[in-house]
Amino acid sequence: MKSIVKDIRNFPDPDIAGSYYAMRRAGQAAIDLAIQTNTAIVTMVDGKIVQIPASELIKKRQPSV
Repeated sequence: MKSIVKDIRNFPDPDIAGSYYAMRRAGQAAIDLAIQTNTAIVTMVDGKIVQIPASELIKKRQPSV
């Protein structure tokens, strides 16, 4: 049985609601560090664990022309 995931940004507790933005900042910091050190990050995409190399992270960061 699947559980319903609620958006934590809407929780009445401000600490829990604010943790969403803290996790976003931590994720961005991980991406920044991976680019600086030319290493991959490991994340989950569509329910699968994947490695994203620094070169791909750089491409995603560049604005589309």
